[in-house]
Amino acid sequence: MTDKATEGTRTIQVEALARVEGEGRFKVRIEGGKVVQSEFSIFEPPRYFEGLLRGRSFQDAPDVTSRICGICPIAYIMGASKAMEDALGWEVTQPVADLRRLIYCGEWIQSHVLHTHLLHAPDFLGLQDSLELAQSNRSLVENGLQAKKVGNRLMEVIGGRSVHPVNTRVGGFYSAPATEAIQGLVPELEAAEAMSVAALDAFSGFDFPDLEVDYLFVALRHASDYPITEGRIVSSEGLDIDVADFPNHFEEHQVAHSNALQGATIDGRPYLVGPLARFNLNADRLPPDILALAERAGLRPGCRNPFKSLLARQVETIYAFREAARLARAYQPPQPSFVEAPLRAGTGHGITEAPRGICYHRYEVAEDGAIVSATIVPPTSQNQRQIELDLIGTVERFHTLDDDDLQWRCEQTIRNYDPCISCATHFLKLDVERG
Repeated sequence: MTDKATEGTRTIQVEALARVEGEGRFKVRIEGGKVVQSEFSIFEPPRYFEGLLRGRSFQDAPDVTSRICGICPIAYIMGASKAMEDALGWEVTQPVADLRRLIYCGEWIQSHVLHTHLLHAPDFLGLQDSLELAQSNRSLVENGLQAKKVGNRLMEVIGGRSVHPVNTRVGGFYSAPATEAIQGLVPELEAAEAMSVAALDAFSGFDFPDLEVDYLFVALRHASDYPITEGRIVSSEGLDIDVADFPNHFEEHQVAHSNALQGATIDGRPYLVGPLARFNLNADRLPPDILALAERAGLRPGCRNPFKSLLARQVETIYAFREAARLARAYQPPQPSFVEAPLRAGTGHGITEAPRGICYHRYEVAEDGAIVSATIVPPTSQNQRQIELDLIGTVERFHTLDDDDLQWRCEQTIRNYDPCISCATHFLKLDVERG
């Protein structure tokens, strides 16, 4: 720490957040230890996915929207499919719903493990990246890669490939995997769950910064299961609504310093979606032994420390392996593998829990099945304002740190949200002006 870090005015300006779902920057001005100006900006040009969908067939929506993200294609496939089924009045069978939950477990696994083991863990150990982590803890990295491989394999067996699967469609799947192909994954899933428990124990020994944030948590909640593909929208303040009511309570708005829309409640409040929100609103839906593992690791219901989102992701990874193994053991190919019904005009809504939080879809469909309008609200959009506020809180809490350490804290704060695969590596260039 340097004396000048505690005096006068400091301007922290990050001109380029490289590959944070596009281009972004962060600027904050501190006077007397307080933030007086802050801007978290995403300046990537619009991608026009909603516009690209207009006029296309309703069957195109899952495949087109899956290209929004190479790490979370299932989130977009399932959200689009469920919204289209809602608009058309189609209802999938329980075996199809179970197979959807199974492939979604694969997405949670590969996404969560990539983040926890390779992108976020080095922060807590003072390491630059996973290559340095592999030198100091080779087994943690190797186990993470093996666990991710199992998640990818699960997506590949069901979806035809692990990135942008091709076997999914509105109404279900083009073809159902063979029973032996699914049940043959059980030993790998069980072994990976055990490795994930060991990883949680390792993560529990990290030095988590002391920071509590008064979040408004928002997530899905299911009548009996930990939410992945189904549920009502609930919040930490008692909200409990149907998926179709999402636009009546939440909205996106433009800010002058960013091209990206920011999510907020209708009355303008930021909110948090993702693993920490899911855990706090659904801890009672976890198997008792997994909840006990979470509490042993230092993650308890009511936790509001954003840095402990790492633990929440790892707990969800353990659950995803457990749930996937359960579904795989009971698997029988759905017959038929998809449902269809006559076309009709309608408006449909769909929400599922992407690894990073709820992902909302709304589509208006014409009588011939053409898409009239599309609205997609991804979790990063919903979290963007809260990320900015967390950065402000981090800077004010740790403003006495020297430049390098404060930069590290800001990077780590953004990585708490895992906004994309590439944002976690060498993305902050920090310039500081001191008064």
